[in-house]
Amino acid sequence: MILYSISFYLFSTIAVFSALMVISAKNPVHSVLFLILSFVNASGLFVLLGAEFLAMILVVVYVGAVAVLFLFVVMMLDINFIKLREGFLQYLPFGALLGLVLIIELGMLFYTETYSEVRLVEFSNKPLIAEIENTKMIGEILYTDYFYLFQISGIILLVAMIGSITLTLRDRGKVKRQDINSQNNLDSKNAIEKKKVKLGEGI
Repeated sequence: MILYSISFYLFSTIAVFSALMVISAKNPVHSVLFLILSFVNASGLFVLLGAEFLAMILVVVYVGAVAVLFLFVVMMLDINFIKLREGFLQYLPFGALLGLVLIIELGMLFYTETYSEVRLVEFSNKPLIAEIENTKMIGEILYTDYFYLFQISGIILLVAMIGSITLTLRDRGKVKRQDINSQNNLDSKNAIEKKKVKLGEGI
C-alpha cells in the first residue's frame, strides 16, 4: 500500500509538472517533449488504477502518433513563435478564469458523496482490480455484443482510407507527377545546361 501511494504521488507530480512546462516552455520542441512525458506518467496512473488498456492506448496512440506528429510539425514548419506569444498576456485573465472553473468543478466532483452509484470512499484506500483483465473484458464485449457495429466502423474507416488515397492519386492536370521511365531514360547531356556566370553576378 505504501508503494502504491509513493508511485501515485510520483506519477502525479511529474504529470502536473510536465503539463505546466508544456504551456510555459519557450521552445516549442521542449513543450512537445514535456507533453510526451505527461502522457507517459498519465498512463502510469492508469496502470495503478488497473486500467492497463487505457494506459496502452494512451502510449500507443497519443505518444506514438499524435505527440510525435506534433514534434515533426513543429520542427519542420518555420513558425514565428515570438509573434504568437505577443498576445499571451491579453488572454491570460480568460485562461485563469477557465482554470479556476475547472478546479472548482473537480473539487465538487471529488467531494461529492456519490459517484457512478458508488461512494468515493470505497476507492480511496485501494484501486478496484477485477479478476479478469479489463483488456480481455473489453475484447469479449466488443467481439460479442458489439461485433456488427465494430465491423461496420472498420468498413467505414477502410472506405475513408481508400477515398483519401484515390483523391491523392488522381490526375489534376497542372500537378507535376513523377515518371520513373522518363527519368531513367533521360540523357544527362540534354538534362544539364551549363552557364558561365561572371564574378559578382547572379544568374
